[in-house]
Amino acid sequence: MHVDDLTTPALLVDAAALEANLADMAALLPGPRLRPHVKAHKTTELARRQAAHGHTGFTCATVREVEGMAAAGLGADLLLANEVLDARRLGAVVGSGARVTVAIDSEQTLRAAVDGGVREVLVDVNVGLPRCGIAPARAGALADAARAAGLVVRGVMGYEGHLQMLDDAAERARLTTECTDRLLAAHADVGGEVVSGGGTGTHAMNTACTEIQAGSYALMDTAYTAAGLPFRQALTVLSTVVSTTAPDGDMPGWAVADAGLKAFGMDHGNPTVPGGNVWFCSDEHLVFAADAPPRTGDRVRIVPAHVDPTVALHERMHLVDGDEVLETWAVDLRGW
Repeated sequence: MHVDDLTTPALLVDAAALEANLADMAALLPGPRLRPHVKAHKTTELARRQAAHGHTGFTCATVREVEGMAAAGLGADLLLANEVLDARRLGAVVGSGARVTVAIDSEQTLRAAVDGGVREVLVDVNVGLPRCGIAPARAGALADAARAAGLVVRGVMGYEGHLQMLDDAAERARLTTECTDRLLAAHADVGGEVVSGGGTGTHAMNTACTEIQAGSYALMDTAYTAAGLPFRQALTVLSTVVSTTAPDGDMPGWAVADAGLKAFGMDHGNPTVPGGNVWFCSDEHLVFAADAPPRTGDRVRIVPAHVDPTVALHERMHLVDGDEVLETWAVDLRGW
């Protein structure tokens, strides 16, 4: 199949860039040093590629991701790195033979794990991001309560998500150390063999964690590229130019592509048209001016600003080599 045969908008994944990213990360963080986060791609076929590079434990953001990974035969070691108050579906996955660990940061989430049939937990520690996580000084007491309730406490996790795209790499490294110092202090009280955390933006500077939960490195986006990450842009959204307007006096010309707010995660800003300037997005359209004005019917490959929510808006992604479609993968981990 040729990319021109695809209905737009369509997710494209450059096969060479993806393979380079997976290989580069495997060299940097081999085997259990990386626990890839599937929230970034929500695709079991891509996870299989990560497993082929030696990364067989995975991080998940939703119960649906845990269920889908286990059903795909990728359930050797799954971490749900978010708290849930109803873990019964997770318990069913454990009952199917998969290994599932869930994050806890309170008595309520501890009790949910017990009641739901999940036997292994990590204590989620607030290391500086004002989101989930227990205060470091209280982590040991929660671990004691978990063990008293019959749970296996594998260790701790903490996510310095507020630092992932900090422009100044030296400052990012300094603040990452502050965060991991808090996590290690909690780990001293909690115990266990696992210290989990980090992400694509801090993968190289978070040396305290035993495993890094990076995900965006596989496909990448403009926000991570702007932060100076060494991975290639593998993901684009193929779109068709459906309307053009020629310049008129002082008014520049513009073009309209058929991929808008419903095709891109927009929280990190507008997507990018290479060689063009994006003016705005509406529900089904992206309006841009270009150095070389396109014609109606032209195809453009648009780079998203935030990979995770962009992928979640699409039902499938197409692995491509140039203009040739090599494979089509279902984005089969969407939903909750």
